[in-house]
Amino acid sequence: MMDNRARDEAAQWFVRLQDGELSASERQRFEAWRNEHPDHPYEFDVLQGMWSATDLLPKARLQALCDGPAERPKRQAVLRYAVAASVVAAALGLGLFSGLDHPEPCSAEFSTRVGEHRQVALPDGSVLDLNSRSVVAVHYEKDLRGVELKQGEAMFSVAHDTRRPFVVDAGAGQVTVTGTRFDVRRDDDQTRVMVEAGTVKVQGHSVDNVVTLTAGLGTQVDSKGRVAAAYDVNTEELTAWRNGKLVFNNASLSEVVREVSRYREQPLRVGTPAVGRLRLTSVFKSDDTDALLKALPHILPVALRTLPDGSQEIISR
Repeated sequence: MMDNRARDEAAQWFVRLQDGELSASERQRFEAWRNEHPDHPYEFDVLQGMWSATDLLPKARLQALCDGPAERPKRQAVLRYAVAASVVAAALGLGLFSGLDHPEPCSAEFSTRVGEHRQVALPDGSVLDLNSRSVVAVHYEKDLRGVELKQGEAMFSVAHDTRRPFVVDAGAGQVTVTGTRFDVRRDDDQTRVMVEAGTVKVQGHSVDNVVTLTAGLGTQVDSKGRVAAAYDVNTEELTAWRNGKLVFNNASLSEVVREVSRYREQPLRVGTPAVGRLRLTSVFKSDDTDALLKALPHILPVALRTLPDGSQEIISR
């Protein structure tokens, strides 16, 4: 029941936003609705993805979705179709565009700069949220939706399509789904996967080394392609970057430095292993990491030192 109601409400809000700018009170109600249930932002983002993806689709495919054979497909016609589908069919999450018998191949690459977040709508209605310093390459084929996470982190909201699995390659690890919400982060020494909704399969180098994750679970794949056993994760903390926040809950200073460095032009370092083992619990803005560095000496027994190359190092005080 929640799915149908969420789709209906998402469609209503989507049309309202297309009609014009919301008033302050309407904007507050919209944000309250988005935060009311995890399904709400997902359903709205899928609709938004479908809308934006019309610009990426070949003209012939758009005409197959619209009411008339106009020379240039009208976005309003696609909107009417999307809203109708969201209200009367539970299949919005099945992916409107992937419903065509012969989906066209699609290849593209997307990236973000330091401190930049970017949302990308794909032709099947899936949505990618890219974190700072991230690069993804998209390769859609007739029977497979493929994405390579070359570096960084991405949150995937995947439109359901049992005929075309959605596969993410991230170094030594591979994630396979048909429709779900999950986050993949690729570092030099490991790949981390966590699931917000649905089910994913994470595979390492060996076909026998597969771990299944459901909502609230995560795993890691090391540089040798070994997948760790599933473990509980706090999805809100791990995806706080989507709201411009860095959340650290008893994190080691080494972990903090790795995360903060993704949002700075110059890397941040810890001076010694002992300093790296210090623990931090706090919340900071990802677009103001200087504030974090200024606060550190007041929270932990450390000091900051600027190195000749302009980078900074955290040392014991």
